Amino acid sequence: MTSTRERQRAAARARLEREMAERAARARKRRQTQAIVGAAAVLLLVVAGTAWLATSLGGDDDKQPDTAGAPAGFAQCAYPEVPKEGRPAQIKDVGLPPAQQKNVGTQTMTIDTNLGPITAKIDRAAVPCTAGSFTHLASKGFFDNTKCHRLVTEGIKVLQCGDPSATGKGWRETDGTGGPSYNLAEENLPTDKRPAYPEGVIAMANSGQPASTGSQFFIVWGDSQLDPNYTVLGTITGGMDLVKQAAAAGDDKAFAKQAGGGHPKKEVVISKLTMSDIQG
Repeated sequence: MTSTRERQRAAARARLEREMAERAARARKRRQTQAIVGAAAVLLLVVAGTAWLATSLGGDDDKQPDTAGAPAGFAQCAYPEVPKEGRPAQIKDVGLPPAQQKNVGTQTMTIDTNLGPITAKIDRAAVPCTAGSFTHLASKGFFDNTKCHRLVTEGIKVLQCGDPSATGKGWRETDGTGGPSYNLAEENLPTDKRPAYPEGVIAMANSGQPASTGSQFFIVWGDSQLDPNYTVLGTITGGMDLVKQAAAAGDDKAFAKQAGGGHPKKEVVISKLTMSDIQG
């Protein structure tokens, strides 16, 4: 027959084991969620070189672009350049967007792919700086002939694209680490939405650090409860069936041990991405 003290010790050990198991499960889920759309380690090193930006912008992700000094209908945007020294080959330099960007009107993004066109509606009032960046990159052919390098089908449901170095046949270890020669702050964060990223949203990937948005974006093909840290760029208006076709084919689990998902087994190749203003 066990003593009262032994029973108390056993109960304490059991509680501790339960708490440790629960803590490990929460940490595992948090790591999986935070890593879902973050860039790979190489890009993290690039972002570290421009970490000063978070301080200069006040570190407030919900802060709207500054309109001071900009004419009516425009926002003042910051596109700090990634330092040239130590810049990886996956960074594609096509110059910087204009600092003043329209904050009125809407645009249509058209992503022509090997599976067919995918379209999205962009509200420039919500994302003037991100929309301005996309307009600049699209005008330079930045996204042309690139592949959507990542598909996630477990936990969240996203197709990630926008790496200028993800081209050609097959896949490379560096796919997913490319971007433009500048970063920008996050905009239009869905802090009051549940789920934060519902089906049909197109949003921007980042490294997990403030003001680390680049060119990579993800299309949400099923409701996804990510942390609201990623700019909501717009809403898909056509071609979601094509994204789901690729999702149904699955992925190769190449990123399963890190951030989750893998390369799509059914390739999605962007032949051209364009941005056009909606009249009226």
